[in-house]
Amino acid sequence: MIPSLWELAMLDFNLMQDLYKSELKDVSRWWSSLRLYEKLPFIRDRLVENYLWSLGGAFEPENSSNRIAQTQANCLVTTIDDIYDVYASLNELEAFTVAIEQWDIAAAEALPEYMQICLSALFSTVEDQGHEVFKKKGLDIIPYLRRAWKDLCRAYLKEARWYNNGYVPTLDEYLENAWASISGHIVFSYAYCINNYVTSDQLEKFLSGYPDIVRYSSITFRLYNDMGTSIVEQERGDIKKSVQCYMHHNGVTESVARKEIKEMIRKYWTLINGETLGNYCAFEKYLKNVACNMTRMAQCNYQHGDGYGKPDRETKDQITSLLFDPIKLN
Repeated sequence: MIPSLWELAMLDFNLMQDLYKSELKDVSRWWSSLRLYEKLPFIRDRLVENYLWSLGGAFEPENSSNRIAQTQANCLVTTIDDIYDVYASLNELEAFTVAIEQWDIAAAEALPEYMQICLSALFSTVEDQGHEVFKKKGLDIIPYLRRAWKDLCRAYLKEARWYNNGYVPTLDEYLENAWASISGHIVFSYAYCINNYVTSDQLEKFLSGYPDIVRYSSITFRLYNDMGTSIVEQERGDIKKSVQCYMHHNGVTESVARKEIKEMIRKYWTLINGETLGNYCAFEKYLKNVACNMTRMAQCNYQHGDGYGKPDRETKDQITSLLFDPIKLN
């Protein structure tokens, strides 16, 4: 390698690391101001891991605004996921979902205090994110972000009903809901709405729904997640995941089910790669890269277990080397 090129690459890495640390400080101030991890002590406090996921989706310097907003969204997804999965009763979740559907803080007055705190944080954050984009580009993205959050909570509620009723869905039925409950469409919605490319015409096109690559990437994301986390989640009390659904309805062992899920992942990767081939404008290329990178992050994060819910040494080393340890220049 040409020495000057190597030195330039190291310098570029350090400059990008400085930008990433600055962004992390910004979202840390936001997260600290909400104090959700103090007010709701049952939730997972994973700010840095959430930033790492945002960074994996869109690492380029021009995507700074998206990374900050996406990290905020990731933190709120984790908070809401823990409410649905481990803390609230089904009756509370039914009422919580209604409040999300109405998107009105007044509708939350009858909810438990911890749910009111969560909704207040969600509503205010989305409003702030929308206001920032409107100031810069004159675009109203709030309806699209609201749609994504409503879709997420509908999927969460369906899983909560399954769990409370002791229902085990077929694998197809499970994935039809799980592609939304994994929150991949949240990632895509934020990527679509908060970037340097989007126009009013492109926002209008987004009204028609999520493109195929979002479903493909989200299902693959879900399958990677299930392969890495399903045992732990079963122990803490959660619905049957893809592995268990396949075992239940096909009468096979766990090893056979896992082999089938791995084959499904391979097939969905083929679909994802097919979606990324072709000549696209900068906006479309950016979106497809985000969707593809989200799946890559899932593969990286869950290949040895749950690198998000229970970060291991490898995850911590990745965070340290990427965000905190600069390369020493000669």
